[in-house]
Amino acid sequence: MSSIQSYTAVPTSIIKDIYFESMNYVDHQESSIQVSAPLATYETTLFHSVSRGAKCTRHTKNLTTTILHDLMTRSVLFETSNALQARELTTYVQSSIVEFQQEVVSKQSKHAILDQIQTHQVGNLLYVRFAFRTGNASGHNMTTFASDALATYIVQKHPRVKYLSVSGNFCVDKKVSAVNSIWGRGKSVIAEMWISREICTNILRTTPEKMVELNIKKNFIGSISSGSIMSANAHYANMLLAFYIATGQDGANIVEGSQGVTHCEVIDDQLYFSVSIPNIIVGSIGHGKNLEGPKTQLENMGCIGPYGAQRCAQIAAALVLCGELSLMAALTNQFELTNSHSMIERVSNT
Repeated sequence: MSSIQSYTAVPTSIIKDIYFESMNYVDHQESSIQVSAPLATYETTLFHSVSRGAKCTRHTKNLTTTILHDLMTRSVLFETSNALQARELTTYVQSSIVEFQQEVVSKQSKHAILDQIQTHQVGNLLYVRFAFRTGNASGHNMTTFASDALATYIVQKHPRVKYLSVSGNFCVDKKVSAVNSIWGRGKSVIAEMWISREICTNILRTTPEKMVELNIKKNFIGSISSGSIMSANAHYANMLLAFYIATGQDGANIVEGSQGVTHCEVIDDQLYFSVSIPNIIVGSIGHGKNLEGPKTQLENMGCIGPYGAQRCAQIAAALVLCGELSLMAALTNQFELTNSHSMIERVSNT
């Protein structure tokens, strides 16, 4: 068994003073919040770009984040004798959430709560996607243990059914998929902001009209033309990975985390700008969060305690918005992106 031999140092910077008009949790709200948040990345130009977006939040004072739902998933795979038997098994599992919670899930974990069951049938194969509430944990292990126990329980009730795998690739864990974009995995969050023409001009050095045009032609038409899967954004993965590493999350989850849609339009002479991110997978407790660095960062952001993971996800979404906004603005000006990289990276390497 391998043991930890050393730690890899990653440049880390604190993005200071992101201002939220409101954070909208699943079942409550906070208002007028200012948070500083860490990013850990070798692409150090990102620190400057996201900081410019954060500056916009302090000037607009209307950044809002909203969690649509908070569910971690795991899909098990069954094989039946024929399609009819698979259909009958579907009926059983979809009508048994209460039974499954009481008889199986509650005995596996004090924190996991089975909330939804989605199914997909291919011939005599049945993919059952369990969706759990997992408290302040990201829920990878919690949902896997519960799903394994659920599959075992189902086979005991239906002996002719064969249990093939605790992961049937319909979860979908660390892979890009349409199902995760539609149903979400982890925390599905929208961050939005209204930016005046003056702020667009003075801070972002662009106009609302240029931002809308570029978003359509780059993020939408470019993504469609390249075959992107239900995703239209410039670089969500940059901010998410840097935040994940700094806060002790599982960095591989940026694969599904990179999905999402950037939407903007001109409303009442202002730029409305939003990022919709269906798969933010973060926790404030669990593996990796007890290390000194991540633990300190989570404490500094107020993410330890009740609702810590949902707060963490909303801060992640805000960082994505700040970075997406700044990069898109830079791309409306020829040479701004390349000149910035050249200047900042040469200075930091001397």
